[in-house]
Parts: sequence; structure tokens; C-alpha cells
Amino acid sequence: MFSKNSLISLTKGALIQNSPVYVQYYITARCNLTCEQCNIIYANADVEEISIDKIKKIADNFSKIKVAIVLLTGGEPFARKDLPEIIREFEMRGIHVRMQTNGLASEEQIAKVVESGGKDISISLDSLNGLIQDKINGGFKKSWDRAIDSIVNFSKYLPKKNSFASLGCVMSKNNLDDIKDVIEFGSKISWHTSLVPIHITEQSVPRGFRTFDKSLKFNEHEIEKATKLIDEIREMRNNGYLLYDSDQYLDDIKKFISGKEITWRDKNQKICDSPNLYFALLPNGEFAPCCDYRLSNEYFAYNDNFPSIYKDRNFRNEVKSIVSKCDGCMYGSYPEISISMRFMKAKLQRAKNVFFKFTSKEMAAYKRLCIGNN
Repeated sequence: MFSKNSLISLTKGALIQNSPVYVQYYITARCNLTCEQCNIIYANADVEEISIDKIKKIADNFSKIKVAIVLLTGGEPFARKDLPEIIREFEMRGIHVRMQTNGLASEEQIAKVVESGGKDISISLDSLNGLIQDKINGGFKKSWDRAIDSIVNFSKYLPKKNSFASLGCVMSKNNLDDIKDVIEFGSKISWHTSLVPIHITEQSVPRGFRTFDKSLKFNEHEIEKATKLIDEIREMRNNGYLLYDSDQYLDDIKKFISGKEITWRDKNQKICDSPNLYFALLPNGEFAPCCDYRLSNEYFAYNDNFPSIYKDRNFRNEVKSIVSKCDGCMYGSYPEISISMRFMKAKLQRAKNVFFKFTSKEMAAYKRLCIGNN
């Protein structure tokens, strides 16, 4: 599924933890929903979208710094009519494209993005109960039906080989009784499920994927119920159900919802791996350490000097000054990239099951390299 260039970057990331494995690119702030766990349409409303010509320059620069994977998200990425062309520009440069959507897509749109090279998709699905999902999505009727239609259509157009499909499920007090059903449903149609615990922030500190609604915070009874659920779905995964999440990530979800210190940053001075392994882009092409923070200075990924800026020590120190103050998130992609690149068990699991198709001899050599870098 991954190009040669992406595989090289993934391997470097696993071995030296200083290769841009993953970029979240918020190509638009527009969205058709106002999901209760998400503020991204407000957080990025102050920046404009950029043209396809500037996106081509971003793709060129990503190729130069050897980005392996770019996640196209929003807002809702299908709000951009040029989404197929955006996908094509990254894919033709050997950069693997992943899409994240709430299901706002017609069958025709889905066929076009798959034809353009979009063979890796994540669709938000928090419940198999349409009324619960519609409520979570901000009270938009039939939003669950549209998501199911998109799942059906992606299943129709994605090739049987060299594609990947998953369900993104936010764990909150409103869907604790529904998550196992989502995992079972996904497994039946050969889609993985990935969990993200709900994040909450203060009104004075707006962050993209954190809600202001304090009523959604887990109480003591709900923490106990959620912790038990994590153990149950881990057992489901061990019995063959398609749950993507690693053991360490699941353990950290328990810690996160209980207000305890998470562990996935322990091998990097207790800070995240931005910008060494991942970073974000705002809709206007501006660099951001992640979806929560921005830098005081503006650095645009379409500028000719971006590759040199990305490697500059002063730039790295500026990013570190921001991320070192963060108490840590459990947004899914960022923790799992760090876990996959820094922790032996997860390295080998991802190498075997997702990133690579190694022979036994190649796997043994890769394992020796990983051990030598731990």
C-alpha cells in the first residue's frame, strides 16, 4: 500500500525517530456538522484555504523532506471540490494519502477520490444507533445514514488489495454501550476501528478537538465503566476483532480519562515528537506543532525555503518551547506514531501488520536494527 519513499521514511522514523512520518493537513475549516467533541471549525475559522497551486508546492516540499503519510482532514475534506486533485498531487510524489471524513460524500465523489489514489480512509462512527450518532454530530438528522452510505460506497470502490479502511470512534459517556458494537460491525466488513477518548478544555483555552462541554467529563462511575470496556475490547482484539489500537495506547486511555499521567511520551523527555515525527498544517498551509497549538512566527509549507526551515535548529527549538509545555493528548494518530516508532513491541507489530510486508529474514534484520536503537 505504501510507496517506496513512504516505506523508507517509515523505516527511518522507526530507527532514528527523526523523519517526518506523518502530517495532519487541515485542508479546510468548513464542515457540515458541529460534533459535540470537536471545535476545529471554530479553531481554524480565522485562516483561509489555499489554492491547488500552493498545495502542489507543499507536496513538492513534503517530497523533499521525505514525508511518509499525509492525513487530509478538516473540517470536512469533502467540502473541497478539488479533493481528488489534492490527493493526486501527494500520491504522484510517493506520499501516502489518508482521508478522514464524517461521511459527507456522494458515491460519485468517493469513486473519484479512490481513482485519484485515495485508498486509505477513516470514517467517523461512534454508534450503530442513528439517533445517538445524530445527537453526537450536533443534532443533524440522517448524518448517521450518510456515514453508513459512505462506508458502503468506500467498501464498493476500494480495491481488495493495497487499501485500508477504518472507523474513527470517539469514546464518551454517551456511547460507552455502543463501542463494542462498532468494533464488531467494522470487523464484519473488514474495517478496523480506532478509539480516541473525548478531550475537554476551558472556554478561555480553545483547542481544535476538545469540547467546552464539561458535562461530558467522565464521573467516577463512568471511569470505572470505561476502564472495564477498554479491557473488554482489548480481549476482542486479541480474539481477532479489528481494533487498530496498541496495548500501550489503550493503557494510556485509561490513565487519561482518570486524570493520570500518560506514558507514550516517556522515551522523549515526556514531550511529543513534533516536529521530528509529525506535525500539522492549517488550512492556509501554515505549519503548526499539532492540532492544539500554533507558533508565534508563521512558516508556510508552500514556501521554497520550508525544507531548510524544517531542518533549522532554531525552528526546532521554537517548536520544542511550545510542545514541552503540553500535558499530553490522546488524539490517536500522534500517540500511536510515537508508540510505533519508539517502543519495541509496537514497532514490530506495526511493521508486520501495517507498514511492511517483510520476509522472515528481513523481519529478523529489522528487529536487530530496532533493538540496536533502543
